[in-house]
Amino acid sequence: MTSTDTTASGRALIVVDVQPTFCEGGELAVEGGNAVAEAIAAFAAERRTDYDLVVTTQDWHVDPGHHFATAPEGPDFVDTWPPHGLAGTPNAELHPALADLAPDASVKKGEYQAAYSGFEGVDGEGRTLAQLLQDAGVSSADVVGIAESHCVRATALDALGLGLATRVLTDLTVPVSEDQGKAARVELAAAGVELVRSTEV
Repeated sequence: MTSTDTTASGRALIVVDVQPTFCEGGELAVEGGNAVAEAIAAFAAERRTDYDLVVTTQDWHVDPGHHFATAPEGPDFVDTWPPHGLAGTPNAELHPALADLAPDASVKKGEYQAAYSGFEGVDGEGRTLAQLLQDAGVSSADVVGIAESHCVRATALDALGLGLATRVLTDLTVPVSEDQGKAARVELAAAGVELVRSTEV
C-alpha cells in the first residue's frame, strides 16, 4: 500500500495501553481498568477473525523528562504524572488478561518523552504504527484500551487524521474520570470518530 493506493480495505484493532500500571493496583490506576482488560480479551478471542491486524501499544518510559512529576511540586495530573509504565517492569508489560492475545504487532512509546498517541511509538524493528497499518492495507480501525480520556482519545484522533475510518468501542475503554470521559467523547464525535459498543460492530 502506498499513499496513493485506494484499494486498502483491511480493518485493524488497536489495543491501547492495557497494562497493569494503568489498572487497579498500578502506579497510575484507572478505576475499571482490570475489568476492561478482561472485556477486551474476551472480545478479541471471539472476534479476532474480523480483523486483518491486531496491534497493541504500551507506555514504555525510561526517562520521559517533565512527563514525570518531581518533588516538591508533585504531579498535576494534566501535564505531569507519577512515574508509570516503567520500561522493563512487570507493570509496563501487557495486562495478564491479554496473555493469549498474540498481537500481530506491538508498539512501545514514550521512552524519553511524553507520548499519548500510539502513533508516537515504534515496534521492535522501528516501524511506526502508521507504517504497520499502511503495510497491512488497513483502511479502518477500532480503538480500545486505557484511558479513554487520554491515550485512547489521542490514538483515535491520529488514526482519523491519517484518513482511517475510526471507531472507539465505548464499552472496551474507561476514562480517568467520568467528566474527562464525557469531554473526550464529545471531542471524538465532533471530529468524526464513531462511538459504538462492541456488541454493535
